[in-house]
Amino acid sequence: MAKKNNGNAAGAAVAKEQVLEELKRVRGPDLSDNIVALGLVSEVVIHKDKVYFAISVDPARAEELEPLRQAAENVVLELPGVSSATVTLTADREAGAGSSPAPQAGPSSGPSSGPMGGPGAEPRAAGIPGVKHIIAVASGKGGVGKSTTAINLALAFQDQGLKVGVLDADIYGPSMPRLLGITGRPQPTQDNILKPMEGYGLKVMSMGFLVEEDTPMIWRGPMVMSAITQMLKEVDWGELDLMVVDMPPGTGDAQLTMAQQVPLAGAIIVSTPQDLALIDARKGLNMFRKVDVPVLGIVENMSYFLCPGCGERSDIFGHGGARFEAERLGVTFLGEVPLHMDIREKSDSGQPIVVSDPKSPQAEVYREIAAMAWAGIETEDSKSAPPKIVIEG
Repeated sequence: MAKKNNGNAAGAAVAKEQVLEELKRVRGPDLSDNIVALGLVSEVVIHKDKVYFAISVDPARAEELEPLRQAAENVVLELPGVSSATVTLTADREAGAGSSPAPQAGPSSGPSSGPMGGPGAEPRAAGIPGVKHIIAVASGKGGVGKSTTAINLALAFQDQGLKVGVLDADIYGPSMPRLLGITGRPQPTQDNILKPMEGYGLKVMSMGFLVEEDTPMIWRGPMVMSAITQMLKEVDWGELDLMVVDMPPGTGDAQLTMAQQVPLAGAIIVSTPQDLALIDARKGLNMFRKVDVPVLGIVENMSYFLCPGCGERSDIFGHGGARFEAERLGVTFLGEVPLHMDIREKSDSGQPIVVSDPKSPQAEVYREIAAMAWAGIETEDSKSAPPKIVIEG
């Protein structure tokens, strides 16, 4: 992302039509016409004085066309009222093509290992200053309780004495404002970056703080990727031992962006016990493996139901499927979270159970899972630590 050196420009907010008119000054890859006339510019998104868009190119020419991206960025920055521009190159491929998206070019992306990493890959982009570890809480599909799991795990990590932040990367369905009962909007610092919101001692950033709760985010993939990048790198996170990222469900652009933009210390996969959910969980797990992100383990959410009246246990969605899948795939099974009324009610009221009822069995389950996951992070740390040199006297 590029910024003007003089901070926010004065004047009225820039319009989409003005941006497109300026972009007509930029010639396309083969100089046959401008990038607007060639249909290479994605939907332009403007938030206050910041402009986001992508340019579709042949993925094989992404590195070669970096000057085109910079030229587009520069002409938009010349517009009065624009303080920053986020421009990415995205793959231009035929509909239905099975190839992976091209790596994102530009200063904010850093070196890329290619769409799926792998042997011989270049180093990943640098981490976030002050943040020691970043983990993703992910699921292969929606509706498995991933966000509720993420926020309770973040609070359980905090109970271990860690300084914790939460990034709500689920752009289309941000949950953190409601789960934490936080209202208001993030305020800018003197350096023109945002201060995170705070709740129960956690530093939090979410698209839900920037738009109204019932506003649909009708954004294409490149816009989602740009928004996640900005929330990662243009927020004053301060000093954190751990950032927990609540990922959107699935295995798309957001997951790839996270793997390319920051060095993830690991991923936690959330699933329910039934076979359909486990099929998607398996896809999510394999995706993280392909981008060289350690899988810290699998959590079986809504694992069983205990009747509050009679105490009888019911395996509504089956039971033990996630444990079996973890054993089959050779990853850690982190634990079982019951389907319990208190977890649901306290989540809906903005009072996660780990802080609102810390002595409950349900809160203890989250703390046990967090302890196991942190042990996994420390194990991964020890694998990458340089060897110690011992000099014997």
